[in-house]
Amino acid sequence: MDAASFEKLKENLWDFMQTEIYPNELLFFKQIEEIRHKGPAYWRQPPIIQQLQEKAKARGLFNLFLPVDSALKAGIKGGGLTNLQYADCCEIMGTANHAEFAAEACNCSSPDTGNMEVLARFGTEEQKKQWLVPLLEGKIRSAYAMTEPAVASSDATNIRTSIQRDGVHYVINGRKHWITGAANIDCKILILMGRTSSEEKTYRQQSQILVPMDTPGITLVRPMHVFADDDCPKGHMEILFEDVRVPASNMLWGEGRGFEIAQLRLGPGRIHHCMRMIGQSERALSLMCLRANERTAFGQKLAEMGSITQQIAECRAEIDQSRFLIREAADRMDRLGNTDPYTRKLLSLVKASVPAMTQKVVDRSMQVHGGLGVSQDTFLPMAFAGARALRWADGPDEVHWRTAGKLEMAYQLKESKLYPIGRYVHDTSKPFRAKL
Repeated sequence: MDAASFEKLKENLWDFMQTEIYPNELLFFKQIEEIRHKGPAYWRQPPIIQQLQEKAKARGLFNLFLPVDSALKAGIKGGGLTNLQYADCCEIMGTANHAEFAAEACNCSSPDTGNMEVLARFGTEEQKKQWLVPLLEGKIRSAYAMTEPAVASSDATNIRTSIQRDGVHYVINGRKHWITGAANIDCKILILMGRTSSEEKTYRQQSQILVPMDTPGITLVRPMHVFADDDCPKGHMEILFEDVRVPASNMLWGEGRGFEIAQLRLGPGRIHHCMRMIGQSERALSLMCLRANERTAFGQKLAEMGSITQQIAECRAEIDQSRFLIREAADRMDRLGNTDPYTRKLLSLVKASVPAMTQKVVDRSMQVHGGLGVSQDTFLPMAFAGARALRWADGPDEVHWRTAGKLEMAYQLKESKLYPIGRYVHDTSKPFRAKL
């Protein structure tokens, strides 16, 4: 999108946030509580989301997430933005409470965005028509089933859910958990990662397949709680798959391509979460400054105390550092794709560092608020929980630091112009003082 049009889009989005999102946050939570009280049969997006989606469509704010290249590949209309441009929009949407409230209103929330990109890039024309189109229209929801309770799923080679060929079908057996979005009764399709072979090379044993949620043999066992929150109406579900039979044509990109799809899917998904975390951090910092400017203790405003002003400055530095890292990663995704080694390293660094930064900024804001900071009178408790949970969602910090470290070592060994310089070698043949 050209620069002038993009600036108008951002002005439009900010106006949408000010007039439609922030004023409706408490109503959003009230309606969710009513849905929770009614029971699992009523778990779907609350009425306010449905109303806001229509307003977002009318404003041209729907499906902003779908980058130009993916939309072109799928032959569909997306938001017309690059990943770098979407970073700005995602940050703005991320200033909402819940962090994905505005994103849901604009059909830019997880896990749907990642799933739509997978379908856009790897789906057949029939799969796009059946699943991608209604997802883009906001008529259905989706889920992504990867994590398993029995194994350390941060190492995806451990995945044990079986996908076995049986004539013109595949039969799926296994147990998954932390499957976000599966509790929503409008969740009609999930993408499942499982094992199709034990004989192939390590990274060719896994595949991804489309599983309609109404397929016999699927049991939603329970929603997993995050700090005692069931995240109604999306839910992070434990799911049992017992002889779940789907057509062989539901296989995505062919057997053994699961890891390739995962890397292409999770890169954008992770950076989208982190873009929203910048928005959460900015709101926490603004709330911190407001509190510091309003509150007086020991004869002076908190904003006049050296320790508080230093913390405010540290927050600004850390937020901007993270934003610059995200923007560089997004720019490289646009120019080089997310399989480029340096881009992959940046994506890992973003995912490892940004949620931790957000947690720290929110914690400082909470401290300045005192007891109010952990109460229902601010958005801070939910922001803190969201940032903390994101430090293991889509892979724990340690895995991303490990990936970034390995890629950095490879870069140093193969490409760095400074690595070969090494240490100085001194002439030690003449001692400082001869032995007496």
